[in-house]
Amino acid sequence: MPQYAFQKSPRPGRTPGPSNPRGQAPDGESTPWLALIGFVGLCLLVGASAAAVNASAIGGWYASLVRPPGNPPSWVFPPVWTVLYIMTGTSAWLIWWRAPQGRRQNAALQLWGWQLLLNAAWSPAFFGLHSPATGLLVIVPLVVLIGITIGAFARLHRLAAVLLVPYLAWTCYATYLNAGFWWLNH
Repeated sequence: MPQYAFQKSPRPGRTPGPSNPRGQAPDGESTPWLALIGFVGLCLLVGASAAAVNASAIGGWYASLVRPPGNPPSWVFPPVWTVLYIMTGTSAWLIWWRAPQGRRQNAALQLWGWQLLLNAAWSPAFFGLHSPATGLLVIVPLVVLIGITIGAFARLHRLAAVLLVPYLAWTCYATYLNAGFWWLNH
């Protein structure tokens, strides 16, 4: 069987099953937990890069915009996104660790990677370019891709899909805000 980019190489003793439900190596190696740190860490890195882009625009350009109804104070976003990034990374890790290996697992993780890439592109588009219109061009496909990713994850691991639902809900809310900023400020 060909190996895919996100697919774990099969190793004796690591396959989850009745005698090894966590998929750990017989010697107690902590590979699954290191992978969890990697998945969550990648998501948090995306969040940190977004925060760096946002920081320069928050006090100036962003503060000058007319805000749509329901816009929360700026301090709300960092803790919400931190929790969502942890859930998103954990979700992908569950697919990597617990889902049956194969094309469906690989495709689901690729979708996850693409949505994370779009997520990373939104802050530079909206805040970096000072362009709610460009932000909309990124966030609308992001919402669609998160929905498709949830569907792909649901076929493999129910909890992994459920962990992405708050992320989808918050991104839909962010899409409303983005559209409101565009409408009120163009």
